[in-house]
Amino acid sequence: MKSFFVLGLLFCSVGLFAQNGRILVANHSFSKQEGVERAFYTPTYYEGNPVLKADKKWELGATGDPYAAPFSGGVWYDEIEGKYKMWYSAGGGKKYGLITCYGKHWVKPELDVVPGTNIVDTTEHDCVSVLLDKFERDAAKRYKMFVVEFNTGASVSMQLKYSADGIHWSEPKALSGELYDRCAAYYDPFRGKYVLSLKTINGKKYRRSRCFLAHEDPEMLVSLAHRVYDNKSDKFIKYWFNAEDNDPRHPDFPEIRPQIYNHEAMPYESSLIGYFTVWQGPENDACDRLNIQKRNEVLIGWSDDGFHWNREFKQPFLPVSDDAKAWNAGNVQSTAGNPLIVGDSLYFYVSGRYNSKPVHDSNFTTGLAALRRDGFVSMQAGTEEGHFITDAVTVNGNYLFVNVDVHRKKGKLLVEVLDAKGTPIPGFTKKDCSILKRMDSTKQMIVWKNKTDLSELSGKNISLKFYLTDGDLYSFWISSWKTGESGGYTAGGGPGLNPAGVDIK
Repeated sequence: MKSFFVLGLLFCSVGLFAQNGRILVANHSFSKQEGVERAFYTPTYYEGNPVLKADKKWELGATGDPYAAPFSGGVWYDEIEGKYKMWYSAGGGKKYGLITCYGKHWVKPELDVVPGTNIVDTTEHDCVSVLLDKFERDAAKRYKMFVVEFNTGASVSMQLKYSADGIHWSEPKALSGELYDRCAAYYDPFRGKYVLSLKTINGKKYRRSRCFLAHEDPEMLVSLAHRVYDNKSDKFIKYWFNAEDNDPRHPDFPEIRPQIYNHEAMPYESSLIGYFTVWQGPENDACDRLNIQKRNEVLIGWSDDGFHWNREFKQPFLPVSDDAKAWNAGNVQSTAGNPLIVGDSLYFYVSGRYNSKPVHDSNFTTGLAALRRDGFVSMQAGTEEGHFITDAVTVNGNYLFVNVDVHRKKGKLLVEVLDAKGTPIPGFTKKDCSILKRMDSTKQMIVWKNKTDLSELSGKNISLKFYLTDGDLYSFWISSWKTGESGGYTAGGGPGLNPAGVDIK
């Protein structure tokens, strides 16, 4: 039982694709490393959570249970209008499904779709993905809604709708075959394809798992979607993945093997970030009997090809709370559009559930978590100097930037440029580098004593050797601008960023 609330505003699309992007330590391998190790981080929940909860009568279900959170939904920043926008699910007085509403940061405006409310779509649904498509050339399709609607009984299928403003939506432009619930949609600009992450059931062991369907045309994408069973594929739909044995388990039900409840992804800088909602039990009937919420937590992963995922980090990225009365006591879910880039921070909006009455899936609310920009993983050194070398990169800009924290007592960073044979290039050696120390910056230029930029190395393949002491390096990139724009993707956007969805001037 879910609900959804939508907000949309004007968007300017230029069809631009990222060429560079910040190279995240989280998704990059280093060679010849010594005296350093990878450190993993998770966001911090905002102390004022929840940031959105049900306080309107149309946000209540048939039995008065409150629903006000994105179930995928969408939270984006519109750089043209300078506003945060949220599409979230609401109860709508429904017994089995939810409706879609609209909100601003975070005001629930009265709209004209259902006069006197902020409802923008009354389709009774399980879940919805709303994309503010910054790469769409047709203004009438800037907003895309992939809504998993209820048919008869427990049967669901997906509709695709378009909107120019995110408020007034078209009639369905494509319809899928019968699906399982809790599917999600996103856009992969690295490959120029829309992706459906489709729920499937894979045998008795893995149960809730995912299938993959991708296409350049979102209407064809939805039209090709249907159920696929038990680790099978068809011409278009591929079996994707299931939960792994070392995914988190419910502390009160450790015998239950984890399953994949949902998966979605977003392009951020030079990487595709995947969100993996890991179900840990118990099943719905047990939740109802015990008056508890099911335990879902969001883990994170990375992909180089859009299909295979690196999921080495097994700590919940967006966890449930140990406090049974907390807004996120159970069933934490990711949101389309995450992360938003707000200054030096990344914002992650999530849904969570509290209490368990009158039914286990009620009390649906929205929270916020924040992380340092690029701060998923760092290369970390202690008080003795360590070093590591990057894979080869092509110099297609003039300025080298880093995201680094060396503000501790002995903290310092030096960078050496190596040629294709691994030999230090004269003028760009460790000895020539201007030392960074006692600073904490998400965007810091590297210079050498007699070399203020990389222009003489343009077009060459190089590697970078970092010498780090008592600090953390989170990312590095080569920029075409002294102001440090990376040319990478900006995920859900943010204040001061380019509306094209790419970090350029």
